[in-house]
Amino acid sequence: MKDQKDTLQSRLLDFFGGEDYKPLTVGEIEDLFGFEDADEFKELVKTLVRMEGQGLVVRSRSNRYGLPERMNLLRGKFIGHAKGFGFVTPDVEGMDDVFIPPHEINGAINGDTVLIRVLKESFGDRREGTVTKVVERGQTSFVGTFQANRGFGFVVLDDKKLPMDIFIAKGDTLGAVDGHKVVVEVATWPEDLKSATGYITKILGHKNDPGVDILSILYKHDIPPEFPEEVVAAAQRVPDEITEADLEGRRDLRHETIVTIDGADAKDLDDAVTVTKNVDGTYKLGVHIADVSYYVTQGSVIDVEAYDRATSVYLTDRVIPMIPHRLSNGICSLNPQVDRLVLSCEMIIDANGNVVSHEIFQSVIKTTERMTYKDVYKILEEQDAELMARYEPLVPMFKHMAELSNILRTKRQMRGAIDFDFKESKVIVDEDGWPVDIELRERTVAEKLIEDFMLAANETVAEHFHWMNIPFLYRIHEDPKPEKLQRFFEFVTNFGILIKGTGNTVHPKALQDVLKAIEGMPEEPVISTMLLRSMQQAKYYPESLGHFGLSTDFYTHFTSPIRRYPDLIVHRLIRTYLINKDTSKETVAQWSMAMDEIADHTSERERRAVDAERDTDALKKAQYMSDKIGEEFEGIVSSITNFGIFIELPNTIEGLVHISNMTDDYYRFDDRQMIMIGERTNRQFRIGDEVTVRVANVIIEESSVDFEIVGMVTSYGRTRKAAPTVIHARKNYSDNKGGRNSRTGGREEERSGRGSRSGRNEEERGGRGSRSGRNEEERGGRGSRSGRNEEGRSGQGERRENDRDPRGRRKDGSSPGPKKGVKQKQKFYEGVAKKNKKKKSKRK
Repeated sequence: MKDQKDTLQSRLLDFFGGEDYKPLTVGEIEDLFGFEDADEFKELVKTLVRMEGQGLVVRSRSNRYGLPERMNLLRGKFIGHAKGFGFVTPDVEGMDDVFIPPHEINGAINGDTVLIRVLKESFGDRREGTVTKVVERGQTSFVGTFQANRGFGFVVLDDKKLPMDIFIAKGDTLGAVDGHKVVVEVATWPEDLKSATGYITKILGHKNDPGVDILSILYKHDIPPEFPEEVVAAAQRVPDEITEADLEGRRDLRHETIVTIDGADAKDLDDAVTVTKNVDGTYKLGVHIADVSYYVTQGSVIDVEAYDRATSVYLTDRVIPMIPHRLSNGICSLNPQVDRLVLSCEMIIDANGNVVSHEIFQSVIKTTERMTYKDVYKILEEQDAELMARYEPLVPMFKHMAELSNILRTKRQMRGAIDFDFKESKVIVDEDGWPVDIELRERTVAEKLIEDFMLAANETVAEHFHWMNIPFLYRIHEDPKPEKLQRFFEFVTNFGILIKGTGNTVHPKALQDVLKAIEGMPEEPVISTMLLRSMQQAKYYPESLGHFGLSTDFYTHFTSPIRRYPDLIVHRLIRTYLINKDTSKETVAQWSMAMDEIADHTSERERRAVDAERDTDALKKAQYMSDKIGEEFEGIVSSITNFGIFIELPNTIEGLVHISNMTDDYYRFDDRQMIMIGERTNRQFRIGDEVTVRVANVIIEESSVDFEIVGMVTSYGRTRKAAPTVIHARKNYSDNKGGRNSRTGGREEERSGRGSRSGRNEEERGGRGSRSGRNEEERGGRGSRSGRNEEGRSGQGERRENDRDPRGRRKDGSSPGPKKGVKQKQKFYEGVAKKNKKKKSKRK
């Protein structure tokens, strides 16, 4: 029956979306669909009512139905802000966000699905709208701090995008006392002057207790820290060792020299590699991935839980795994010198980096060594005598790995892959979870070679199934939106880089040329970040649309099934299609129907994990700076907005110099050149300028750091090249130097057209928590082992360039306080001059 309902709903949506469709009544729809009996009519009415409730269709006053966008309405997700306004991201792909003023929100809160009407009197280029209906609440359970009162209390929510406190009656407190972090369920939503009401469902602990801060973030993002009892019990039933029955049909590779290379603290080892150089000059690369699908079977309680989580979450002091530790760190982990079941991808690669042949199969391995990035780096780069003697039999293979890695990387760069190289940092905490240091991580040859091998395997598997033309799950990164890229082109002209062409004709090679042009410049991290924000967000998708950042037509996630559900799905499909040889119509139809939902769900869960990791990182960095108020640091201007300038320190901590604290002049923001200009002194602050700042304030609850400027060190922004660097946005790249050709370089592109485990983030490399190496796609701004937001994230979690003060303070782009008349302004400057004169006289 569910399938029938979904089929009718799909038919109605297609019907309403037709070019010639005009709003019709239920009776008219019934006649056009040819329904004759009463049951069909009842089902039609029920479906329309359900669709109306979901905001998929709109019923007019004359009881006629149509799609929201055809009736001057849009359906989308509301993104709230602490100041009371918000934005709506339309469901219709390609549409820009719509600004919602505070008086037009009409009860919507952050995360809600809403219907809006775009207002005709929108200001400038930005569309404005009004919320006409809250279709579905994004969440009903929230985390906050309980404030006790006589006989009742309030919960002040942690999420500042939710501008409401929740009233708790005396009998609904669950025994919470003042200062407790709690989970509260909303009973009634705020209306007019009435507060929201609710009841406490869980007490997390006192806000000052160790570990409660991160626990609160987990519950805020609805990430369960523990597994249900039935899942734990099922994991306990999984055997610890492999039996002979498990080896049936598997290729035995236990005699081969195979190693894992990971961070020293990694416990879930899901990939192992081996490289041999053949007499004809080709290389044999073997990538062996833990066969998690053998133990986590479809529909089992462990599988249902893994699907819901969809990814492991790597926070500062803990890992929230996708599958229980008994599996992730036990039988599924490729621990040293023990038999393990894997899915293998063996590739023969020529001297130009082309995969000339490959094979995908199930096998059993026994890894020779559990290597660390640090040791492999010392062997290859420092020729450490002690380590080379200890691992003498493996040294020749490591050298071949370095050779092959260089070949693969060179080929990828020639075709135009964009390689962001952001600084990564790791927050070091004590036993109570309090930050004591922030370490920068260097990306060495060891991390790079694992990255290159994982990329090669992912591309090979993706292309294999693309040509089979059967349902599959791909990792795609669509071309950037032209308007965002054009804005970036204008931005980089301020740094002496002229990109010839338009945003809709750019080739990824041109953007890689930009990164090369700024290499070593003080502005490099800032320009890289701005480029990253101009790109779209990578996601999972049932069609092979290619990957812009990697400049490849085929990409998937095959290499991390312990920590990512999409990889587990890919393994399950490999087992179905290749091992069991089941490509029947029934099987193909089943996977075809399921793939859209799997792609959407896993993409959403990935974003949830990244948000939690970002929140944790920001919190711990604020805690780290909390005892450094008054201390001075050198930093670089990382962003400029109309409410101030953001400064990033060498340890990746970022803070705001609010415009109200820029007291030596009256500053205005030039959004075209992205500079802050003093009206009297003409003093300018540009992105990339080095400044000395003093820590003025830290608000741990808001994870925010405030700086004040002590003095300029150097203004690189004012020093220009004699002639700009000219980069052509569109070139006739050939011979593997451009167009997203297939890996052999022969096929034309098909398409039109982003702890961790410390790295195996197989795409973007971001600033936080990665396991340090496996970023197997291009690097991006936010790391995380879970899937980091892998590539360019153009929208989520970023500051909008002309947006708002994150603390809700004044941000009109001018000065502290309201604009004054000329006489008042003159008095202000006279006062500043007198203060400076007194300071000088004291020095004398």
